[in-house]
Amino acid sequence: MEEAGVLATAEGEAYEAQMENTLETPKIPAFVLVRPQMGENIGAAARAMWNFGLDRMRIVAPRDGWPNPSAVAMASGAGRLLDEAVIYDDVSGSVGDAAFVFATTARDRDLTKPVFSPEAAMTKAAELISQGQRVAVLFGPERAGLENDDISRANALVSVPVNPEFASLNLAQCVLLMGYEWMRAHGAVVPEQIEMAGTVWAENSEIEHLARHFEDRLDAAGFFYPEHKATSMKVNLRNMWSRLPLTRADVQMLHGTLRQMVRWKERG
Repeated sequence: MEEAGVLATAEGEAYEAQMENTLETPKIPAFVLVRPQMGENIGAAARAMWNFGLDRMRIVAPRDGWPNPSAVAMASGAGRLLDEAVIYDDVSGSVGDAAFVFATTARDRDLTKPVFSPEAAMTKAAELISQGQRVAVLFGPERAGLENDDISRANALVSVPVNPEFASLNLAQCVLLMGYEWMRAHGAVVPEQIEMAGTVWAENSEIEHLARHFEDRLDAAGFFYPEHKATSMKVNLRNMWSRLPLTRADVQMLHGTLRQMVRWKERG
């Protein structure tokens, strides 16, 4: 009876510690690798997660045990995720604290569930987490993916639009894809940006001065011919300058080009 009491006390303390750890809601989803087969793929998945700022890795029943030296070698800079990864015996335990669970799959399942694209899934995850809920994403083993018993514990599926004749994704590839969509959902992906390389955009007055410089040189070279078309030709040139995204360095270079051409002609 005394041993049973000690065991019950230990289990109670463990449960209380787990509950204390769940008081603070993480700002990112947990990525759960279910029965991964190769250490290299676990390490590559860790690297993919950390590429996008995700570090809540959970691993369910890894085939080759844990820790795995092959995973460490492949993680290449993301070893902290492996050190802090939480190992579980089953899927149920790995998502026990989650309010919403996504399951990734590359094939149709005979289960009635909503199916999200990766983009929509991570947008949904961001919304739920902002509301104080915990989210987990399940990734299946390399050979055949998640089993229906695993998927039955998920609230929704995530299906990647891939070539139907070759729908299999490597574990780390799928993790990378979901990680990227998570970052996009947070608005951290800038669709387009320009590296200015030490310069700034040219002001309108600078463009105007360059246009006049060109017109003067072209006029001197007899470009505006015949005369009755000169006005429309100049309008077309001005319109061209207004369309070009010129930097101050570009304008200065074009001025210098014209001056050098004149000097070369005068020397000839």
